[in-house]
Amino acid sequence: MHHRSFLICCLILLVATLQPSSAKDNAPLWKKQLTDQLPLLGHRNWIVIADSAYPWQTAPGIETVYTGAEQLEVVKAVLEALSKTAHVKPIIYTDAEMPFVTEADASGIGAYRKALGELLKKQGNVQSLPHEKIIAKLDEAGKTFHVLLLKTRLAIPYTSVFLQLDCAYWNADAEKRLRDAMEK
Repeated sequence: MHHRSFLICCLILLVATLQPSSAKDNAPLWKKQLTDQLPLLGHRNWIVIADSAYPWQTAPGIETVYTGAEQLEVVKAVLEALSKTAHVKPIIYTDAEMPFVTEADASGIGAYRKALGELLKKQGNVQSLPHEKIIAKLDEAGKTFHVLLLKTRLAIPYTSVFLQLDCAYWNADAEKRLRDAMEK
């Protein structure tokens, strides 16, 4: 009887230690990585929310994290996290090919485009470029700067969302005034 009580106590302790101690601990790993890395990210870093077929890139600065989540969930979480920072703001790129992908070729693209449009309509700086041009920018950035690539379960082509981080408290006009003053 004593042996059984001992085993039950051990089992209870084991289960208790496996329980998360806070809501943050209960968050998916990718959200924790985003939260932990966001203070380290700055001007010229990138965050990419990629579809499931996005390749595992080998540039040394590109860190790929599989989220196991839905693409729009990750886009929304990243945009919300960025909106709470004082140091960076996103320049958003989407693939120029996306508007031309048909429902016949990629079931669900229409609903995805509509939902993504709703998420991005509040963002000020959204640009569309051909996929290969965005990849070239990302490859170049990955040689020197950190890129956090959050890979999702979405299986629709040309749906990745690329966020090039820019300084939130300094802009091109201020930089020009500074450079002009330095020339005098």
